[in-house]
Amino acid sequence: MRRLTRTVAAAALAATLALVAGCSGDDKSDAGGGDGKALQKVTYLTSFGNFGRDSYAWVAKEKGFFKEAGFDVEIKPGQGTGMVIQTVVGGQADFGPIDLTGGLLQLGNGAAKDFVAVAAIQQRTMAAVVSVEGKNIATPKDLEGKKLADTQTSVVRLLFPTYARLAGVDASKVTFVNGEAQTLMGMLGAGTVDGIGQFVVGQPTVQAVTKKKPVVLPYSDVMTDLYGNALITSSKLAKEKPEMVKRFTAALLRGLAYALANPQEAADLLKKNVAATVPAAAAAELQLMAAYVRSSNSGTAIGTLDSERVAKSIALLQGAGALKTTITPDQIIDFSLTPKA
Repeated sequence: MRRLTRTVAAAALAATLALVAGCSGDDKSDAGGGDGKALQKVTYLTSFGNFGRDSYAWVAKEKGFFKEAGFDVEIKPGQGTGMVIQTVVGGQADFGPIDLTGGLLQLGNGAAKDFVAVAAIQQRTMAAVVSVEGKNIATPKDLEGKKLADTQTSVVRLLFPTYARLAGVDASKVTFVNGEAQTLMGMLGAGTVDGIGQFVVGQPTVQAVTKKKPVVLPYSDVMTDLYGNALITSSKLAKEKPEMVKRFTAALLRGLAYALANPQEAADLLKKNVAATVPAAAAAELQLMAAYVRSSNSGTAIGTLDSERVAKSIALLQGAGALKTTITPDQIIDFSLTPKA
């Protein structure tokens, strides 16, 4: 399994380096660094706290990928899809990853606008409810009567009513309480809640914090074709500085590919920047994430987004009654800026 993961990650790195090389001929009118201009300051949000799954941003910074692309990047911890969208649209950050399905829900229900996705981080959703042994949770139906914790704007929480409906769960019998990205696992370990909103790759960190074996209920078991995280920026920045967006995207994806190919080094770089990191757990998260970053179609380049797949996701959400308005893939993705398959 480890050999397969390394092979997949190596292929991702090769594809991304080719992407970066392909971008080298882009217009550099707003570039910095390499041509003697000052580096352009950029603020980037992680998707959800400071865990191994988001370490690729620190890799891009520490390995000089951002600097080579002309950027001085400040990395700040995000608190889930809704918060990342609000912060990017509000101008307090330039880029950040959100769960694409959560973005569709936010856009289609009028909770957010003026943002666009420019690259996929994961080709499949990693959203899940995570519990631990001893909570009498083995199937989605077992969530009824239980208390779950999550941030208010996490995709796990936003998407839960749809997941529950498709999984045969009475969502009215499940209680959600608020938590922060960095404290959810502690709440689970302390026994104050029965489960938490989490990504499936969080299993090693959950076990390290709670000292118990995780029980994972992946949303992908009942909702296929959903993308995982996607990199977003504001519609304004995408329109006014498209080449800058392409350069940043290429540098970030280069960091992603490197992190997957070198999970322990990526974990160590995260530890260097985030003292609370448990390197072994962070590296294990990256090893698990590798299978989600690459599509099942081996020829699909890292970071690509497919309009037909997004349309299927929209149709699934509409069929479940989760969207108030009809939307199209072009309303949430700027395909002129995404990596090409």
